[in-house]
Amino acid sequence: MKPAVLKKTAQVTVLMLIISVLVPVLAFAASGFKNLNFDSNGTVTGTVYSDVYSVNATVYAFDPNGNRIAVSDATYVDYDVTNNVYNYKFTVAGSTYDYVRLQGPFGTSVDGKTITGAVYESVYRNNGTTTGGGSTCCGGGGGGIWGSETINVNSDGSVDADQLKNSFKNHDKVTLKLSGDIALIPAKALVDYVTDSKKVLVIVNDKGAYIIPLNALKLQDLASKLSVTTDELKLKVTIAKASDTTKDSVDKAAKALGGTVASNAVDFDIVGLGKDQKTAALDLGNNYISRVLPLSKAVDSSKATGVLYNPTTGKLSFVPAVFSSTDGKNEATLKRNGSSIYAVIELNKTFSDISGHWAESYIKLLANKLVVDGVTDTTFQPERNITRAEFAALVVRALGLDTNNGSSTFKDVAASDWYASVVAAAANAKLVDGYEDGTFRPNATINREELAAMVVRALNYAGAKPDVSADKQTQLLAKFKDASKIVWAKNEIAAAIDAGIIDGMTDDTLGARDTATRAQSATMLKRLLSKASFINN
Repeated sequence: MKPAVLKKTAQVTVLMLIISVLVPVLAFAASGFKNLNFDSNGTVTGTVYSDVYSVNATVYAFDPNGNRIAVSDATYVDYDVTNNVYNYKFTVAGSTYDYVRLQGPFGTSVDGKTITGAVYESVYRNNGTTTGGGSTCCGGGGGGIWGSETINVNSDGSVDADQLKNSFKNHDKVTLKLSGDIALIPAKALVDYVTDSKKVLVIVNDKGAYIIPLNALKLQDLASKLSVTTDELKLKVTIAKASDTTKDSVDKAAKALGGTVASNAVDFDIVGLGKDQKTAALDLGNNYISRVLPLSKAVDSSKATGVLYNPTTGKLSFVPAVFSSTDGKNEATLKRNGSSIYAVIELNKTFSDISGHWAESYIKLLANKLVVDGVTDTTFQPERNITRAEFAALVVRALGLDTNNGSSTFKDVAASDWYASVVAAAANAKLVDGYEDGTFRPNATINREELAAMVVRALNYAGAKPDVSADKQTQLLAKFKDASKIVWAKNEIAAAIDAGIIDGMTDDTLGARDTATRAQSATMLKRLLSKASFINN
């Protein structure tokens, strides 16, 4: 009897272990890994996806013996409309093993408490092949508080407040599927959830989609602007194809840049709606809201860019955007903290004086993104020094900031100066400081210390700045024998090193006080955009 009892006990134990592994997966099926790559240098990169929205998540890596060897922040990239999941990019560095086991961040237990470890994947060094282990794609998440719900909206845009409020009570994500171009959303259905970082409203029609974290909505402020209560306030959300006249203007503007249009021009707009149809713009602060724009064809992400069309000037400007192609569907996810008319264009820009230059690929990429310009139509002058005003303009472009609001308070920046609006935008976003005498010194050349500080502040604005402790700062700067020459921006330079934004001039020198060149500036901006997941590359 004893062997039989032991055998049965063992079988039950195995069954319980299997159940304990499967329960988290079944409770939260729409999570997994994809696009995994294990480089020869030991770096693992990839995407973890989920039907839960979060600004940042965490991926853990384990060696073949089960010992944890690395932790990586996974940063939100875009929303996959086809599979109804959010994508998060991550990098795990420094493994010497033949394979590592990845553990995903989006597990949920049956009692509603979030846990890690519900999604696993193994990735091998040789070719990046993976073995299954709990990642399941895109089919679950429909029930329970962690899932999503879709509400169909009639052509008049009206949304029932009680239905929407109840949906958010039971789900973290609610999708409004429009049959027309607008949604009229009662603020009172959302106001109880604007402090919950997990709650996301997706608004979609055949022209595109909006992805709106509810904690980005300042409903009380918007109601005050319109002199109404939040019970009386509505959000009017528009996703509409631009007029034929606007489309022609966008085509003309793209052609003037030497480019072609790869999407419809679509008006993405959110305003507050009060009494007597009075409206007020929604202030998103530095919250970048994603818009998904269908493309007319597959594009090369190094040559394509999201753009904003300015009807007053007739010009196009850069908008952070990442591109994806899934099951024949080509899409761009544009990220910006304001409403406008958006499109995607393709360019193939280069300059005669960058061929063979170490920063050639960065310069071409950012020229195609409309972030950097040439000194002339055909030359870039990569080794020329750059001024404080010039770099402020580049950072403002890279973040897609609005330069139409506010004015500079620096006494040496006149309203008529070409850089007045960009310096004002940079100062308002706390990207630049002036000097104690109230000047900005726009025409002074910028050094590498100032350059790094400005880029790290831009990372902070975009929500992608690494947190560098005093001990880590000391560790990061220790290898550079000239670190003592950093005057005021030790933490910023350490953060820039940690984020992969800045390298040493040599293996053991930083050159913090050296004047910066246009090529160095382009390189830092490219790395900024990559770190913030504002571009694919």
